Amino acid sequence: MRIGIDLGGTKTEVIALADDGQQLFRHRLPTPKNDYQQTIGTIVELVRLAEEATGERGTIGIGIPGSISPYTRVVKNANSTWLNGQPFDKDLCDALSREVRLANDANCFAVSEATDGAAAGAAIVFAVIVGTGCGSGIAINGRSLIGGNGTAGEWGHNPLPWMDADEQRFCEEVSCYCGKQGCIETFISGTGFSTDYQRLSGKLLKGSEIMQLVDRQDPVAELAIARYEMRLAKSLAHIVNVLDPDVIVLGGGMSNNDRLYQTVPQLVKPWVFGGEFETPIRKAVHGDSSGVRGAAWLWPLEK
Repeated sequence: MRIGIDLGGTKTEVIALADDGQQLFRHRLPTPKNDYQQTIGTIVELVRLAEEATGERGTIGIGIPGSISPYTRVVKNANSTWLNGQPFDKDLCDALSREVRLANDANCFAVSEATDGAAAGAAIVFAVIVGTGCGSGIAINGRSLIGGNGTAGEWGHNPLPWMDADEQRFCEEVSCYCGKQGCIETFISGTGFSTDYQRLSGKLLKGSEIMQLVDRQDPVAELAIARYEMRLAKSLAHIVNVLDPDVIVLGGGMSNNDRLYQTVPQLVKPWVFGGEFETPIRKAVHGDSSGVRGAAWLWPLEK
């Protein structure tokens, strides 16, 4: 049995999977904000509940909103800031009396979709979460790519490529929480989409509300989504020129806009070196479950 934990900003979720991916148990508890020891206690309790419900002892994988530094062995870049600077994997191993595998939550998403989701069987998978923020992960042969510095997949904190004049202005007006300007995340997250619509219309709406206006053929909303599609296409072309993945998977709230899967592949082509791009761009199969499922699959089947 494989146990996966998804440590989110508001909830922490556990799932137990059989070898064939069948869900055996699933449960959520509130994430104890700003309390490191209680966060460990919550994870221990979720593991206890899973093992009690199934009568089995499992391997444990955990997705976190950050990463473990390969140099200091403590958490860095976590927006759940009470984890930063802590030897989280070591403390969890001690608390659970077994080896625990940790990965960035976006990498867990990539592993999930590469194992039994939209990119099942693909060798190189680039998976993007476009929601409130913008995260991405890379799976190679079903395993999370972490990188020598623990930052593989931090695509959203590179600058938007090939900026036009309006994008330059956007860059000057909208800062990223990381302290830099022009980050891909500020343009193609759901928040970035809403921000751009507000710049065009003077009205702040949710992404879903803007898409309702698109369906009604509102010209300003149509302009906002067309700009979003071009920015997503340019950003993905950058990845194709570097990594050239076999499959690209989209998750998060913006991924539910079905038109992206018709428009974006054609928009990517002119930006790819040589103009050839036939890589499938697919919606995540497991949706909001991908993070916790991917955490469980950090312990892959032995070949």
